[in-house]
Amino acid sequence: MTGVNIGILSIQGDVAENVSATRMAMDELGIEGVVSEVKNPEQISDLDGLVIPGGESTVIGTLSLVSGSLKKIKEKIASGMPVLGTCAGMILLSKKAKDRVVGEMEQPLLDHLDVKIERNAFGRQKDSFEADLSLEKIGISKFRGVFIRAPSVIDIGKDVEVLSRFNEKIVAIKQGNVIGTSFHPELTADLAVHKYFVTLVQKKN
Repeated sequence: MTGVNIGILSIQGDVAENVSATRMAMDELGIEGVVSEVKNPEQISDLDGLVIPGGESTVIGTLSLVSGSLKKIKEKIASGMPVLGTCAGMILLSKKAKDRVVGEMEQPLLDHLDVKIERNAFGRQKDSFEADLSLEKIGISKFRGVFIRAPSVIDIGKDVEVLSRFNEKIVAIKQGNVIGTSFHPELTADLAVHKYFVTLVQKKN
């Protein structure tokens, strides 16, 4: 038993921060395994869990589509692999995305989370902020969310569980083994979200 194999999709965005947060979460939980940067379908096919980081969702989606990674990720999700998508990662996991200013977006999506996302729901880069959140449903009573050009969830399907809201906007969701957050848990010292995800991966493994 080699432990869990968790990949960080390393096309663009907060890759190093997620590698670090996932490794530290595994260390603190005493879970054996490997955390690596992945970008091609071959690497993705070996994974037990995947983190899709914050960044630019259109770029991540388009480059993943070109490499064939998007198709492989969809297959792995369908087989039950846990995934954590933060900010752009949540957008990529969704069925539908629109921009607050531009409107409906034609961008490659994984079409898994039964939600509609509003990109830049809290404003642009200059409107970045931090806020205390509760994710009580997954055992996290208080978490400091870092919001950078953050999306929000504006419509959810019946199988989607709302994990957190901020100012009435949905900012964290879960559907099956897939978690999406509007905020960047990798940019805080609090490992609670990554620990929950790693535990999910271990249970599935």
